[in-house]
Amino acid sequence: MNERNFSISYQSFKGLEELSENDKALCLKAEEALNTSYSPYSRFKVGAALQLKGGQVVLGSNQENVAYPSGLCAERVALFAIGSSDPNAVIESMAITAKTDNFVIEKPVTSCGACLQVMAEVEQKQKQEIEVLFYCINGEIIKVKGIKNLLPFVFTEVRLVV
Repeated sequence: MNERNFSISYQSFKGLEELSENDKALCLKAEEALNTSYSPYSRFKVGAALQLKGGQVVLGSNQENVAYPSGLCAERVALFAIGSSDPNAVIESMAITAKTDNFVIEKPVTSCGACLQVMAEVEQKQKQEIEVLFYCINGEIIKVKGIKNLLPFVFTEVRLVV
């Protein structure tokens, strides 16, 4: 038996005022994306903003459905929109935030495993890591470079890629 360890690397910021202007603007775009959330069942709005190489920003928001598995997270809405409209686009960074009127969100909300898997495949496809900002409105922001810091045992099978 071998015991192995791994560590992750991330940065933590107390608020928007500590971020670069570009990161701050991307977080505010993610907050803007909350306006298009369709979340009548959970009342938990999630917004994502993806910044492409060249500066274009694409927004996504969670879209629920009464048949719960039929909904989609904000991250995947934005990632799939890019994949279908510009399959060769390179995503440099993304910001994710959440809001609900039911309680105060005190910590950054992180992506689910399905979203992390999609993000990891995008990185593999574009051969470039994505910088991810998890933005708690009026609170802490976590910044991570590369999805392997979030999903170290990512599922991949290079023989499936043509």
